[in-house]
Amino acid sequence: MTQRDWSGIHIPIITPFKDDGRIDEDGLRRLVDYLIEEQKADSLVPCGTTGESPTLSHEEHNRVIELVVKAAAGRVPVIAGTGSNCTREAIEMTKHAEAVGADASLQVCPYYNKPEQHGLLAHFEAVAKSTSLPIILYNIPGRTGRLIEVPTLLKLAQIDNIIGVKDAAANINQTMALLAATRKMSKKFYVLCGEDALTFSSLCLGGDGAIAAVGHVIGKELHEMMQAFARGDYKAAQEIHFRTLDVVNALFIETNPVPVKEALEMMGLPAGKPRLPLVPMRPENREVLRRALQALGKI
Repeated sequence: MTQRDWSGIHIPIITPFKDDGRIDEDGLRRLVDYLIEEQKADSLVPCGTTGESPTLSHEEHNRVIELVVKAAAGRVPVIAGTGSNCTREAIEMTKHAEAVGADASLQVCPYYNKPEQHGLLAHFEAVAKSTSLPIILYNIPGRTGRLIEVPTLLKLAQIDNIIGVKDAAANINQTMALLAATRKMSKKFYVLCGEDALTFSSLCLGGDGAIAAVGHVIGKELHEMMQAFARGDYKAAQEIHFRTLDVVNALFIETNPVPVKEALEMMGLPAGKPRLPLVPMRPENREVLRRALQALGKI
């Protein structure tokens, strides 16, 4: 299949909520503009982990994707989070995302039911056959309880519309093994870092960018890091990595997306409280985050 260039910094947009817990639709539209215009997002990823997808109803999930597609208005691609641990449900959500104009789909590894590797193959094959959208796999064993192993990823990469992976395995050896194998393939298979503190390391090894929650706050800096790599200025890229590292670490001092939403509120942007079972930050951690944002000039 003909595909666009999916390298870059992709931002998994939060879902802002009002005080009564409903989706803040106007706030979501405002965030789309902010992430495209100010944080230089190469694409937006609604309804991922950072978008609190586990707490969205099916109707809300579909609505968020529709809103982001309309608000982006073709300025950047939209990679819709439409994965599930139920294959039928993943197919239904992916078909909806395609129908409303999403440009690609992010498919999380099935969680909780812990399928074997051949079960993962069957699941992703079924989803891929149901859509013409490019599919980016989402490998995050710390949340799903199951790692998509490198041999499985390489088999899935042979499917025409499976075009990459969000690599959130937090295992540099796995990343190296995957990059070593994919660089020998005739087909381009994108490896996008999903462990935000490792984005620089992934780029050094030949990765293609990141799907980065921290892009809400330092998207522009990550964009500049990518540009530095493109021109071969690795020292400049390294400087950006270390200059922003305290903020990256502070944004994960509690469970994502709690600190990201808190940071956006501090920056005067719509976010609202997370939905239960996530709760607002503890005061001492909020202070760590505030100091890190201040030191980087974000507030």
